Amino acid sequence: MQALITLASFLVTLGVLVSFHEYGHFLAARLCGVKVLRFALGFGKPIYTYRAKNSTEWVLASIPLGGYVKLLDGRDSEQSISSQDRAKAFDSKRLWQRSFIVAAGPLANFLLAVILFSIIYVSGVPQLPARLQAPAEQSIAAKIGLIEGDQVIGWKYLSSDQVNGGVLEQFDAVSSWNALRWLLMDAITAEQGFALEIQTPGGSRVSKVFKSEDLPRISPETDPFKALGILPKVSSPPDLIELKLGPLDAIAFAGERVYLITKVSLRLMMGLFTGTTALNQLGGPLSIADMAGKSAQVGWQPFVAFLALMSISIGLLNLLPLPMLDGGQLLYDAWELLAGKRISVPMQEKLQKVGFLLLVSLSLLALFNDLQRYLSP
Repeated sequence: MQALITLASFLVTLGVLVSFHEYGHFLAARLCGVKVLRFALGFGKPIYTYRAKNSTEWVLASIPLGGYVKLLDGRDSEQSISSQDRAKAFDSKRLWQRSFIVAAGPLANFLLAVILFSIIYVSGVPQLPARLQAPAEQSIAAKIGLIEGDQVIGWKYLSSDQVNGGVLEQFDAVSSWNALRWLLMDAITAEQGFALEIQTPGGSRVSKVFKSEDLPRISPETDPFKALGILPKVSSPPDLIELKLGPLDAIAFAGERVYLITKVSLRLMMGLFTGTTALNQLGGPLSIADMAGKSAQVGWQPFVAFLALMSISIGLLNLLPLPMLDGGQLLYDAWELLAGKRISVPMQEKLQKVGFLLLVSLSLLALFNDLQRYLSP
């Protein structure tokens, strides 16, 4: 039964995220007057095909590991374009239109994440308060005087003058531990100092400053929260609070959350190239399926939150400046904007081969990590 839930959750995850991403490309293409030849979910042999009145083929294929939108494009040697359809070809459109069509897929993923988080916040979600456990003796929090039972109620990023004695005021409210956790990750990955507004167990309010030079650095071997000494106090049973917002407030809060998670995820992703993020942390399809299944078994809200986080990841991944990804095409467009001419088709084909090898290598590494993680004795 658990295996069926995991498989079903994995297929739903891929179906929702891929279809939303590709529909972003599809909708942008239609808005720009580009003819869409095919909208496909999955690869391989078609299981179901529907041809719409506008000649677009809607295809459900046998291998549910992605999808694509095929546009009318004069660069494709396999396509024969009539004179009346020439104006509807992707390559005949202006640069901003082509860039908009390419960027619309990742942007759709970020929009989906906002929608999913908004649904959670409107329905009301139980969360841990930002009440802290006793910090470890050698941690930063212990050195500046945080104690067990302190509750974080406010947050502020610090500029250099504030670190050196400026007035601390106008803290942003911290609603829960989950909100604080992402703020802490943002500050740590950006190496930016911050201040916390604390309500002590006795009811008084104080501020505590964490200087940028004292913050732990992200590394594969350390837990930054333990180094900070900021961890939630969990009672038994847990003392939960409900975060429930109106529709407009939920959308605004979800937008802020997606922006924050995107910044942190981008820095961690860049850490793969700088060495601060370990390559063995890459996850493949088995990791995704496992997390999808576990979140679905906990409840619909954890599963929807998982979908939102995966949607952000897919949006970011597709914006990487690698051939075969949307970011690679946007890099070509940037070259065209600066140089005043397009990269030749033969050159693009060579770059596509390089990008394909890079993506296959990353995919094999992620799959190897999965096998090590789940199949090792």
